Amino acid sequence: MRSCNGPRKLERGETILSDTAILVDQDEQSLLSRCTAFFVYMFERLIPDPYVFAVILTFVGALLAFLLAPNASPKNILSAWYGGVFGILTFAFQMVLMLVTGYSLASAPVVAAALAKVASIPKNAKSAISLTVLIAMVACWLNWGLGLVVSALLAREIAKRVRIDFGWLVAAAYSGFVISTEGLSGSIALSQATHGSVLNIVEKVTGQMTPLSQTVFTRFNLIPILVLFLVLPVVFRYLGPSAANAQVADPERLRAEDQLQRPKEKTDSIGSKLDHAWILNVLLVVFGGAALAVEWLRTGFSLDLNSVIMTLLLAGLLLHWTPVAYVSAVQRAARVTGSLILQYPLYGGLMGIMTGTGLAGVLAKAFLRFSTAHTLPFYTYLTSLIITLFVPSGGGHWAVQGPFAIPAARDLHASLAATTMSVAMGESVANMLQPFWALPILAIAGIPMRRVMGFMVITFVISFIVFGASLLFLIPRG
Repeated sequence: MRSCNGPRKLERGETILSDTAILVDQDEQSLLSRCTAFFVYMFERLIPDPYVFAVILTFVGALLAFLLAPNASPKNILSAWYGGVFGILTFAFQMVLMLVTGYSLASAPVVAAALAKVASIPKNAKSAISLTVLIAMVACWLNWGLGLVVSALLAREIAKRVRIDFGWLVAAAYSGFVISTEGLSGSIALSQATHGSVLNIVEKVTGQMTPLSQTVFTRFNLIPILVLFLVLPVVFRYLGPSAANAQVADPERLRAEDQLQRPKEKTDSIGSKLDHAWILNVLLVVFGGAALAVEWLRTGFSLDLNSVIMTLLLAGLLLHWTPVAYVSAVQRAARVTGSLILQYPLYGGLMGIMTGTGLAGVLAKAFLRFSTAHTLPFYTYLTSLIITLFVPSGGGHWAVQGPFAIPAARDLHASLAATTMSVAMGESVANMLQPFWALPILAIAGIPMRRVMGFMVITFVISFIVFGASLLFLIPRG
């Protein structure tokens, strides 16, 4: 999907209908909008393509490892990078499948109609922005994978109906991800609640379990989430660019891209009849559903990445009804996955350097010497912000920082649950400036990262303050 032909810059003086007005004159812009315009301007000129950003981070990580890490000989750095490149392939393919199956499901007539109905609710740009933020936050809190797909597809549908700066709209959609690791599918909280999990570091260090009632469903987690639910939809309404700086999505192009490729006509040949045999889709849905049920009976019900992909796949098969219709939808959806295939291995190599050389441990311990029982979660949060830039995968991040943070919490008699969630909070906040998790939503929307990230600075600043204040003032003492 090409983004260069999607958004277009409005010419000065172009007429915008009053009920869908999205732009204001420069002298009518709020201070917040002008600050955002500055960040957009800077990101569009200073931030490279996400692939180039990943390459630069790779060399920055290698240099820092060579200077600071305990096991950072050139041979070890190269070996760790090589292992990381191929160690992330399973996850990378999972992300590709999630993107393709989610996009294909959305192209099914009944789902497309539902998205269109929701997208038709807002009648102007500001209400569209608020609705997008709210739906994205709810979806990402329930399940981060599903939230990424839903919010991106909703943004596309809204852009077909409301004339709006596309970077502004997609940034609103991605902002919902800021509460993903604090939600029901956050890998850090879930692993601490799972007995025997390889990532249950709290159990390994203390022998204690940490149920979600002590992490996700606590006041120090729920109150900042509620604050963001109230603040972000309102603040984003005032970030719209001026007429001179706006880039509006081309609704006709979006509609053309979302047109289903017409499946091959059915003929009297055996092969053609099999291509259109709806019973094959139904049988595969029954088979896959039974396999998913068996897995949940064995491990307990949870919407992890695999189960989300399977659910999206089965729903898509059922709603497209025939094999040839679903294959056609998948072929079109697969066009947006190129950036993921190229960039995720580079991030895997970077994470390999961070973990294999011990650099992540050096960073994780950086603030511990200053910590007390009360301030440890906050300093762990600050450390998490830094580590996320180099290790953006939640599980991998926790495997790096958890072994240092949890023993420190035990020794200082700090809150184990708050220390655990501080890593998750830092992860989600830093993701507002780290393109790793933005890649799927950017691919679906068809827009460059640099156009979106200027708006994301505002989300980063607000969420940084809200979660940081929670860790300082709302955590239990001891």
